[in-house]
Amino acid sequence: MAAGAPPFFYHLYSVRCFGIVSRPYTSVIIVAAGRGLRFDQRTQFAPKQLRLLGGKPLLARSVETFAAHPMVDEVILVVPGDLEELFKQFIGPKVRLTKGGDKRVDSTMAGLAAVSHQAEVIVVHDGVRPLVTSEQIESVVKAAFKEGAAILAVPVRDTLKKADPQGFISGTVDRQDLWQAQTPQGFSRKVLEQAMAQAKVVEATDEASLVESMGVKVKLVTGRPDNIKITEPVDLAIAERLLSSAQGLRVGQGWDFHRFDPLRPLFLGCVFIEGQPGLAGHSDADVLAHALVDAVLGASALGDIGTLFPPTEEAWKGAPGAKLLSLAYRAAQKKGFFLINADLTLIGEQPKIFQYRSAIIKALAKALGEPEKLFNIKGKTTEGLGFLGRGEGLAAQAMVLMRQM
Repeated sequence: MAAGAPPFFYHLYSVRCFGIVSRPYTSVIIVAAGRGLRFDQRTQFAPKQLRLLGGKPLLARSVETFAAHPMVDEVILVVPGDLEELFKQFIGPKVRLTKGGDKRVDSTMAGLAAVSHQAEVIVVHDGVRPLVTSEQIESVVKAAFKEGAAILAVPVRDTLKKADPQGFISGTVDRQDLWQAQTPQGFSRKVLEQAMAQAKVVEATDEASLVESMGVKVKLVTGRPDNIKITEPVDLAIAERLLSSAQGLRVGQGWDFHRFDPLRPLFLGCVFIEGQPGLAGHSDADVLAHALVDAVLGASALGDIGTLFPPTEEAWKGAPGAKLLSLAYRAAQKKGFFLINADLTLIGEQPKIFQYRSAIIKALAKALGEPEKLFNIKGKTTEGLGFLGRGEGLAAQAMVLMRQM
């Protein structure tokens, strides 16, 4: 993408009503017709999805997040048919109710039958997955619109054991390519309708499984462990802890500077800057990427860039900043740390960062596997003071906020 170009999704458009819009008409089906008997046998009359989480029904958190999202046009809330009165509190400008069935697939079908004829992308979400974020919703909608099918998922982190009928370990499962499915799951209307038509002959635990049975590829969108499903009472307790203010929050700071080297290419924030002298230093001397690496490592107590990637080792000579960022963030994730936001500042006279801002944000987000909305880039000068003011080099500062799960 050219520097300064608008974000990817604004290039996607569909034509309706003689106008051009920058996104598809998106309908959301929130499946909330279950009784939650594994949570509590009494939920037959007081459904689990109405239990309080942070002072409000846990279902309300999902409904409110989807209904407030600018990419969502309507929310179809699928509820128990005989308890519909209890759920009327959720009806709003974007939200409508419909009655569900005994099985999840029946409820999804009921929701699909209720969506608008305008729907191009249809997103399905568990009503008892209350901590979904706006960024996760946006990522799934974009991927579903582009690929036809996409789900939120997280790589399996724990060692997996296979058991025999007597309850002893019969083997260890290779987790390298295993992912744990979450919701939301998004599909083009045509793909979801075709998949649901297979439901009577194919056993499936989620909509993506039905889509897979058709031979359609489903894109994995990286989610987060805190997007938990409330199945048992302990899950509700975990969700309460995740909601509590400042729980597990860590701040990291990074700082880097290099002098100009006209014999090297210039990379800033993992983006090649044409027509400018490069920088002398570790790997590709990308001050923005290096500052962000140090901030991530600082927040997760993993030392600094020189500790993880010693400049004396040949492996890191000329290594791209994107590689260092990806490896550093992977190390942080192994300790349970996930990015909430990153704020970066480039300090120097030239180049002016504004025209490269969009490209850099996109590149940093790709390197970390996180949404672009989590990143901010600024440019500052020293008004002619010091080595930066004399145009001898560049410096960068990064601040991150991370949460430990």
